[in-house]
Amino acid sequence: MSQYDQGSYKPSGFGGFSFFPPVIKNLLIINGAVFFLMMLMQNIIFRGVPAERVIIHYFALMPIESGNFQIWQLVTYQFLHGGFSHILFNMFALWMFGVEIENSWGSKKFLTFYLISGIGAGLLHMFLSPILTGMGAPTIGASGSVYGIMIAFAMMFPERLVYIYFLIPVKAKYLITFLIVMEFMLVDSASSGVAHLAHLGGALVGFLFIMFDKNTNVTFKTMFKKKRPNPFEQPYYNSTNSNPTYKKTNDKVQDASFYDVIDDRDITQEEIDKILDKISKYGYVGLSEKEKKVLFEASKRMK
Repeated sequence: MSQYDQGSYKPSGFGGFSFFPPVIKNLLIINGAVFFLMMLMQNIIFRGVPAERVIIHYFALMPIESGNFQIWQLVTYQFLHGGFSHILFNMFALWMFGVEIENSWGSKKFLTFYLISGIGAGLLHMFLSPILTGMGAPTIGASGSVYGIMIAFAMMFPERLVYIYFLIPVKAKYLITFLIVMEFMLVDSASSGVAHLAHLGGALVGFLFIMFDKNTNVTFKTMFKKKRPNPFEQPYYNSTNSNPTYKKTNDKVQDASFYDVIDDRDITQEEIDKILDKISKYGYVGLSEKEKKVLFEASKRMK
């Protein structure tokens, strides 16, 4: 992602993938074709200005305060690039990190994720950049979408090795975390011409998409899951703690014994509900002998 005419990137790794799924193949073709068209437009004058500038005016992401912002720019800016190194890094990273994600998710979901990451990147940049950096130039590039892809790769394949400059192996989770941290540190570097807030916006949207997507299971999600009590652990109380502590019983659960209940008193539904609640919390082995007898008698009468 860059401010127009100043973006500069270098590819930073190699993923070892050797084929192109449909969406990535088409994204590479479209971005390449648009870049080639932009180069041709530099030599065409339209109403006294290079035609390239006309395309930027209508399809780059324009600052809201400029009065030239249009809603479609949140999508179209993702397909414009400011230089060869800019498009080279973005397309290389898209291929390197995106192939395995598209193969895992399918093309439709991958394309949705790609575009949403880019839109989120554009929105964050538009609203926060004037406040934090004072930058108001047109923004172009697919870097926001690519950072969304990168964060998804780090979450889905954290242990996968990425070879920096084809030589140095680094785990994806470390490399991409380092890149995100660097973006935070460079946010206020207004003179660089790079839209670091857009990079962070794409990464944030990608992260949230993964976290809320029920069909994508990643290790990071398990950190937020509440541990459920084991129904096969028996509660007991100690002298210093009134709360039940759990100790494991034998791996094999013993069948309930049969009891002859002597008294013919009525067993109320309230009693049964309390016993069932206790089973749900502590398991059958947590019941007292009396409670087991009551439960057995109630079952026998129902039959």
